[in-house]
Amino acid sequence: MIISQILPLNKSRSRVFLDGEFAFVLYKGELNRLHIEEGEDLSEETYAQIMNEILPKRAKLRAMNMLQTKSYTESELARKLRDGGYPEPIIKDTLSYVASYGYTDDVRFAADYIRYHCKDRGRRRLMMELQRKGVSEASFDKAWQECEDLGLTEDEDTSLQMLLQKKHYEPGQTDEKLRRKIVSYLLRRGYSMERIMHAIS
Repeated sequence: MIISQILPLNKSRSRVFLDGEFAFVLYKGELNRLHIEEGEDLSEETYAQIMNEILPKRAKLRAMNMLQTKSYTESELARKLRDGGYPEPIIKDTLSYVASYGYTDDVRFAADYIRYHCKDRGRRRLMMELQRKGVSEASFDKAWQECEDLGLTEDEDTSLQMLLQKKHYEPGQTDEKLRRKIVSYLLRRGYSMERIMHAIS
């Protein structure tokens, strides 16, 4: 393999290209220690050391450090590692590693999110937000059911009544323009039109 290009990423790290294709990111000290220079040949032994020792160890440490400060879905964590220039096999191995210790669990992540936000958001809105974070519909459904079974989800009719009170809605007294604005607001919150119409009547 020919080291075709080395592009500085920042003051301490560089992107390394092998045979014209992006391969991985290394620190400057690693480039020097491994004698990696543009136009030179990269031995199979050095490549194996990078892919089997250096990058896996660093990716796992990176993932663990991120998970110490906040929760991530598997999809979010994979994206962060991808942004860091880690190759896909390293990312896959890292996700398996953190999942084996229970550090990533999309159902648990979704359940925590639902419990925290269900007071002012409907089921559909919560599902859309979690899908944007990479949670599958199946994981969301399981998390929602778990929360419901434990009595942790807010009843949508109760939530709607609380939001209507917050918006100072009075049946028969609120003018049509304000009523339409309130309905639009509740739709954006993820409540169905059927439930909204029932609540405002």
